[in-house]
Amino acid sequence: MTIIKKKTWPGPEHFDAVLSGKKKYELRLNDFEVKEGDILLLEEWNPETKSYTGRTIEKKVTQVGKFRVDNRFWPKEEIEDKGIQVISIE
Repeated sequence: MTIIKKKTWPGPEHFDAVLSGKKKYELRLNDFEVKEGDILLLEEWNPETKSYTGRTIEKKVTQVGKFRVDNRFWPKEEIEDKGIQVISIE
């Protein structure tokens, strides 16, 4: 088990949504190693003051899905035009 520290933005769509249990996913650039059983330590970061607020949340990683944005799923032009959404279900 590894503890992985990452910044997260404040507000109802980010830190507060994870804190309340409403948000049950994280969408991150695949620039670090993470696996099931690791602990994700989210540290609230205020982009306006460029400083940490002091609030943190620890969450256990239950699943990791990795994918590349390429033509396997959708044409690159459509991805660039419309973007991608992540849908959390329960």
